[in-house]
Amino acid sequence: MSEDFVDVTTSPDHVATIQLCRPPNNFFSLAMIAELADALEALDDDRACRAVVLAAQGKHFCAGADFSSTGPADSTGDLYRAAVRLFRTRKPIVAAVQGAAIGGGLGVAMAADFRVAAPQARFSANFARLGFHQGFGLSVTLPAAIGGQRAAELLYTGRRIDGETAAAIGLVDRIVPLADLHAAAHELAAEIAGSAPLAVESIRSTLRGDLADRVAAATDHELAEQERLRRTADFEEGTSAMAERRPPNFTGVE
Repeated sequence: MSEDFVDVTTSPDHVATIQLCRPPNNFFSLAMIAELADALEALDDDRACRAVVLAAQGKHFCAGADFSSTGPADSTGDLYRAAVRLFRTRKPIVAAVQGAAIGGGLGVAMAADFRVAAPQARFSANFARLGFHQGFGLSVTLPAAIGGQRAAELLYTGRRIDGETAAAIGLVDRIVPLADLHAAAHELAAEIAGSAPLAVESIRSTLRGDLADRVAAATDHELAEQERLRRTADFEEGTSAMAERRPPNFTGVE
């Protein structure tokens, strides 16, 4: 496995740490998500690993897609197929979130079982502010974590919330000082790893049920809506406004 996009280490207490390695923003790409899926699938077959910490180098956990990039765009269909692989893996995942988890980056964080965050972390499902539909399975994972009403509010407004607010609504499980973030995520993962591994996998499978299948169905719908809305004037305006760091002026014109 190439480690261009992720770095994997395993500690003696049966906790593996995967770090996203594209600081400072860790913008996601098909290559990054596919390599993350490869790493998690490999850890499923590694008896030395019983729980995983998902962390990121640099200022931000994952600031979403890089709309300022002039390079060739990834196929979103391929990206979402890689994303579904994250949900099919078997080991419990604790995400350590510093800085921004925005858009699809929030989707990456929601693939984890638990989220530990610093107060200065920022979360946003900002898709409507860009003029298009949410993706990365957030149609399923966000309401499951915080309830339908709060999920609708975040999705309709694209509002950005900090770590404290995220904890208050159930999006984050623990808030710790930034300096303690990785240690706290590791501590939770190590506590999980101290339980019987076959039992934990069995319990997790029961609790998650058909989550991966529901995410797969959701991403099919999300992709269709995104492709439709990408052809609208509002999407062009939303992405331009973000790149230019100004408020968007939406018209509702297709």
